[in-house]
Amino acid sequence: MTRTITPRLRTLVLVLLAVTGALFAGAAPASAHAALTGSDPAQGVVVDRAPTQISLTFSEQVALGDNSLRVLDPKGKPVQSGKPANVSGTTYAVRLRTGLADGTYTVAYQVVSADSHPVAGAYTFSIGAPSRTVVSSDTGAGVGGGTVGWLYAVGRYLSYAGFIVLTGGAAFVLACWRPGAGVRALQRLVVGGWLTLTAATLGLLLLRGSYTSSGKLGDVFDLELLGQVLQTKTGAALVSRLLLLAAAALFVAVLFGAYARREEEAGADEDAAAERRDLGFGLAIGGIVVAAGLAASWAMAEHASTGLQPGIAMPVDIVHLLAVACWFGGLTALLVALYRAPADTPLGTDAVRRFSRVAFGSVLALVATGVYQSWRQLGSWSAFTDTRYGQLLLIKLGLVAVMVGLAWISRRWTGRLAEGGTARAEAATDAPSSEAQDQTLIAAPAPDAERAAVPAGAAATEAGGVGQAGKGEASTTTTEPTGDERAPLAAAAPAGVATSGPGGKGETSPASAPGAERATVPEQASRSAAVSTGTVAAGQVKKGEASAGVAEADPGRAAQLARQQAAVEAARQKRVRDADPGRAGLRRSVLAEAGVAVVLLAVTTALTQTEPGRTEQEARAATAPAASSPADTSGALTLDMPFDTGGTNGKGLVRIDLDPARVGANEMHLYVQRPNGRPYDIPEVKVALTLKAKKIGPLPVAPEHITTGHWAADGVQVPMAGDWEVAVTVRTSDIDQVTVSKNAQIG
Repeated sequence: MTRTITPRLRTLVLVLLAVTGALFAGAAPASAHAALTGSDPAQGVVVDRAPTQISLTFSEQVALGDNSLRVLDPKGKPVQSGKPANVSGTTYAVRLRTGLADGTYTVAYQVVSADSHPVAGAYTFSIGAPSRTVVSSDTGAGVGGGTVGWLYAVGRYLSYAGFIVLTGGAAFVLACWRPGAGVRALQRLVVGGWLTLTAATLGLLLLRGSYTSSGKLGDVFDLELLGQVLQTKTGAALVSRLLLLAAAALFVAVLFGAYARREEEAGADEDAAAERRDLGFGLAIGGIVVAAGLAASWAMAEHASTGLQPGIAMPVDIVHLLAVACWFGGLTALLVALYRAPADTPLGTDAVRRFSRVAFGSVLALVATGVYQSWRQLGSWSAFTDTRYGQLLLIKLGLVAVMVGLAWISRRWTGRLAEGGTARAEAATDAPSSEAQDQTLIAAPAPDAERAAVPAGAAATEAGGVGQAGKGEASTTTTEPTGDERAPLAAAAPAGVATSGPGGKGETSPASAPGAERATVPEQASRSAAVSTGTVAAGQVKKGEASAGVAEADPGRAAQLARQQAAVEAARQKRVRDADPGRAGLRRSVLAEAGVAVVLLAVTTALTQTEPGRTEQEARAATAPAASSPADTSGALTLDMPFDTGGTNGKGLVRIDLDPARVGANEMHLYVQRPNGRPYDIPEVKVALTLKAKKIGPLPVAPEHITTGHWAADGVQVPMAGDWEVAVTVRTSDIDQVTVSKNAQIG
């Protein structure tokens, strides 16, 4: 009885789906990758007079809409004027109406980060004195969540899975098992990957507008939103992916069409072999180009396209995605081939060994590119444990280690399978000679039997055969023996042998009975031995004669019998193949690898939707102590001021920490960062404090350089409490200089 793995497979699939669903359910709804690192006025601050505009600084470039920045008064009415605009670098502002009354105002923002993820949030500041407000504190928190957010996450997972199966399955056929191009199960696998990726891409394109704005399911088919999406970087990437999928469809058609037919004609002449090689080479080059283009559609719109070193990060991300596809997709194709390959096209050990080498190379590429990406997205060892991105990355590293261990086990099973195949090949080499000897012993007639006499019942047997043919039964045309041959044949049948008479009912022929009565016991024993020796060969002849008769009488019935015999033989070969312990062990280890890969892909998808650890830590540092208020006149003061001198490397952020921010001596620390958050040195930086209400200042402060991007000054005197203007002059070259300033309550 054939052993089945269906119950085990069903249980494994259910467990994996549960784990994947838990990962999706635990993902943050907004999944923001750009963080708010500064604002003016700052969060929670109380200002004496109404500002003319609100400015927000993010950790990376963001995309704005007409209502991306809103300012709401205590009654919830908008007080902004005009559309938001980019004022410098990663700082965006919107102007306010004049004559704003005292009270607490809410600043709500909803933008799209440079790596395609929606960012939303809100904070408050007060004019004159705090007051009650009807605006909810979680304004904008639902962006990227809800049903649309969940569907978008599923679409992202399916798009990754489809790309992996499509690319990895095709690579497995071309690089590891070329006869697999004609295997129907592998064809369905690769085509299924193409269909999944295409459907998921179309779904993401429709969901994108609602995902980044209202979050309503009814807006999925809003053509105006779709038009806005097509004008964004993410929309362009999705459209490019669809165009590349059209080229991929042509690739798949040639791979499983013309190329598969040429592989079936492997025994053709040299010209056909050269044509087959040329076609395979062309498919390999075209497949690499299309696969790299598909991978680039992710790299150009997500993490790699922004932040540190995007020119290096995007090619690295493409290599990373291709390595994942070759490993995971090839593993899926190997699993299908092990379970679904037909008996006439078995998966050989050479193909498994070739895939083992491909997988090893993919793992090396993943390690190299993964180390770079981890450094780029985390920036510090503490981010592994202090940020959600780092924690997910640790889980991913653990799953990769498990997969490598399972791959090592699969490699051992491959070695055992190869040893078993070698032993069977040697046995098969010795088998023909032994079989030939056995057939010679069976088929060779004994000399005494040839000279033995046969009763006249042989003639009755011939007559019975003619009678059967006359009734339309399956029969064959029997060649009449010559006179020299009749005598031995007549002496070959023992007495009393049942023959078919005219009725074909197996009655004993009367003509043979007298001969049987006259035969002696020794003669009967001799004749019985002769007949038993020739029965095996005669039976084979009768089977062939019966089949030929069926073919002449009913060709359809003959074709059906041939198919049944082929199916029985294929089932027998499959049972023999599946009984091999080496192949069974390889199946189990590959199935376990594939199961871990499903969970690993879910973790990777969650990583792409999670704010990088470097950005999260920078946002925490920027929003920790934002400013002071009259209710709390002591404690550290932090001011963030973006600048742009207009020259090369002229954009950045200057941050001032003043501690304890009270009257008397204070300690000042000044930090200069690039737009991507990295500290860097500039030729000169100066600070001045001015209390315009009392006409004090400017009071110059000359900080000393401590380390890269860090200056400090001790004993900074603040003579009296008030709303001080802190001005910083930044010079990035001999001619490029700018002064930026902010007001803060000190003392």
